[in-house]
Formats: sequence, structure tokens, C-alpha cells
Amino acid sequence: MGLPLSQQTLAALGQEVRVPAYDRRRLRPGVLHIGLGNFHRSHMAVYLDRLFERGEAHDWGVVGSGVMPADIRMRRRLQKQDWLSTVVDLHPDGSSARVVGAMVDFVPVESAPIVKALSDPRIRIVSLTITEGGYFLDAATGRFDASHPRILADAADPRRPGTLFGMLVKALAERRAKGRPPFTVLSCDNLPGNGEVTRSVVVGLAERIDPELAAWIRREVTFPNSMVDCITPRTTARERELVSRRFGIEDAAPVVCEPFRQWVVEDRFCAGRPPMERVGVQFVDDVSRYETMKLRMLNAGHASIAYVAALLGYQQVHDAVADPDIQAWLLALQKREVIPLLKEIEGVDYRAYLDSVVERFGNAEIGDTVARLCANGSTRQPKFILPAIRDALRRGLPIEGLALELALWCHYCRSDGGESQVPPLADPLSARLKEGARHTGGDPRAFLAIREVFDDLAEAEYLVRAFARWLGIIDDRGVRAAIRCYVREA
Repeated sequence: MGLPLSQQTLAALGQEVRVPAYDRRRLRPGVLHIGLGNFHRSHMAVYLDRLFERGEAHDWGVVGSGVMPADIRMRRRLQKQDWLSTVVDLHPDGSSARVVGAMVDFVPVESAPIVKALSDPRIRIVSLTITEGGYFLDAATGRFDASHPRILADAADPRRPGTLFGMLVKALAERRAKGRPPFTVLSCDNLPGNGEVTRSVVVGLAERIDPELAAWIRREVTFPNSMVDCITPRTTARERELVSRRFGIEDAAPVVCEPFRQWVVEDRFCAGRPPMERVGVQFVDDVSRYETMKLRMLNAGHASIAYVAALLGYQQVHDAVADPDIQAWLLALQKREVIPLLKEIEGVDYRAYLDSVVERFGNAEIGDTVARLCANGSTRQPKFILPAIRDALRRGLPIEGLALELALWCHYCRSDGGESQVPPLADPLSARLKEGARHTGGDPRAFLAIREVFDDLAEAEYLVRAFARWLGIIDDRGVRAAIRCYVREA
């Protein structure tokens, strides 16, 4: 049994645990983070903690917030331990722990307190990790869905917003009315152009409430795009037990993650920002190339191994990537069809980055699961795989491996847990995916015709032929034979 984590017990923790050396009582709020879960605490909170350790930027403490039931549970857990979190970096050759003290408060998970906190002039950055599904986007177009019932409800009654974006608009309206400057809205979610997406939702809702307010938001509020990267599994009893046994800390909500962190942000902050470049954050004029690199190599890498790993009976990601056939498939796909699509970034070697991706996937200490990678393919594939296919089709470049990835996903959907150890399909469009996948024997377009996912790609004859070919090979010779076949083909 370890020590319960709190401000009072910090001094009694072992020397191998790094604890805040700064006076947390001197921290003042500057960031309000919405969706305060594991990723924020392994990423943004760690960067701020490092900065505070330098004796700098103590007016940029984090206030937590959220609109989901999980946020209520997180608030309850963190409040009992003075908003402290244990973050464990899981190195393959040993782990290290630090107690992160960047958080100063957590707003009750209700609309009125959240709007009040957003209206506080001390809050100059509002950051978000609300998952890709939290932005009210049309699945087919990727654009703001102004017809969503919850958006229509906020537009009809903006005084009592029920969505996060309604709360943001109401708080910005109050700031404008009181002559206060706005805040920067910084998305940390895994979305292409996450800042532009966030801007489209906030401005789109504001347009339906008050066009003059929308014009003010366009003119005064900034929405920087950012690329975030740190593999952070969800916390289970395994992680809590590890923190207790290895570091002697009883933490109700510890975070475990890989030691790798990267954060690239467009340097557009309308109300100032902490100098996080001093602790490793990269501030750039245009984040798009970094973002594309991460989405198409790390995220698409996960997608490309997920379904083949599941179909071959693997449960852990590190075990799957240690399979010579799966690793060869991942490397061949990236080198032949993904890297050739990427634009150069000064100082970045894509082959070296790919090597680091494989090494990160192979970190057994992370305990990342194949089932997690397989879940929600209908939202992941349109961001990680389909843009590369469209890009390759436009440029007349090969798509055989990308088509095979789709065929593996399709075969996984029609397997639906029926094969040994294959995790069941977990997806908001599971019924549609199963139906389409099961009809591909008679018509390969049946799967690609799911417009909520593929839009018009069923009309791309080159893709349809390649997809049908790989499905045939999978059916006739099996999954392993299919990826071996692709690796052999130059």
C-alpha cells in the first residue's frame, strides 16, 4: 500500500519520484482545458509543469473543465488529491514518474460554472481534447453540421447552451459586451486542421445566434492548428497497481504513457501564451506538414496494423509489430505509398521518423491493445487512410497497399468476432459496416458505397479493382498470405 497522493504527502514520496519544486500556491489560472483526461495530463500539463519548474509563467495554471459524465468522475478523483496527477513514462528499459502540479482547479461539470470560468479575463487560452467525435462534423464532408439537433437547440436558446460550443459562444459574447479581450481556442485533438475545424464550428454557431458576434470572433479570436503526439493508453486497474507497487503512490487517476512527446503549434495566440518553446514545444507558422506526417505515418500506421493483427489473433500492439510479416507490411506500405505523398519538412527525415514509429509501437511497457486500434474505424479511416488514397489517385501514384488496408478492414468487419480471439466490431456505424462487408462477395462496391465513410470513392474504378483483388486474395489464401503478397510485389 502506497501513500495517498496529495499536496501534504509529496515530501514523503521516494526520491525516484519527481515532484513539483515550485510553490503551487503561487500559480494563477491562465488556461481552461475542456475534456481533461489522460492525454491532456500526459502532454500539455507535463509541458507546463516543466515550465513552472523553471520558475516561469506561473500565471498560466490549468483549470479543468468538461461536459461529459467522464469529466464528473475525473473531477471527483482529482479533487481528493489536490488536482495532482502521477504521470509515468514507460520506457522499455525502465519507468520514470513525476507528479504534475500544473492544475489549480476543476470547474463543476455544468453549463453555468463553465461559462463563468470562460468569461474570467485571466483565462487567455481555452484548450480542448474532446475527441474527434465532439465537433459536430458531417461524417461524409468533414464540415460543420449546422443541422445537428443540439446545435439547433443552442442557436434557438443561446442563453442556456447545452453544447461546449454554445458555452464558448456565450462566454465570448459576454467578454465582448464587457469590453474584455477574447481567448485563444486551441484544439489538441487528432483532427486534420484542428484549429480550422474548431473555428468553423464556433463561428458557424455564432452566425446563427448573432452575425455581428460572429464577425467579431472572426476578427479577434485565434484558432491555431496544432499537432500533438504521445501514445497514452487509458487507465485501468493494471496502471493503478503499477503506480502503487513501483512508486509507492496511491493515485486514483494516474497516467501512463510513452516517453516520446511532440507538440507543434502555429504561433497565433490573440491573448498571449506561455513560453513553452523553452521546454520543447515547437512553434511554427504552418503546422500542416507536421500534421500530415503524424496522421499518415503514426495514426495510419496504427490503422494499417490494427485489423491484420486482430485477424491473426494478436491482442497487444507490441506483440503484433514483433511479427515479421506485420512489420514488413507496415514498412512496405509506408515506404512505397505513404512517404512518397508527403512534402518535405526541413530537418525531418521521414525514414528516421518511420523507424521511431516502429520502435514506439514495439514498446511492450505501454500495453496498448489491438482492440483499441480497431475501434471506431468509421471515424479513423476518413482521417488517416482515405486522404492518402485521394491524394494518390489525384497524382496517379500507387494505391495497392492502401486498397489492401481497406480490404483488411472490410474482412475484419465481416468477421465480427466470429474468428478465434478477433475482438468484436466497436463502431458507431457497425450495422452499416457489417452489412456492406458481407455483400462484397457479390459486389465489391457494397462496402465502399457507405457514403458516410467513403463519400464518392466507390466511383474510383482503380480503387474498386484493387480492393476487389485483395479481398479475393484474402478469401482464397488468407490474411497472412495477402500481406506477404504485397510485401513481395515491388
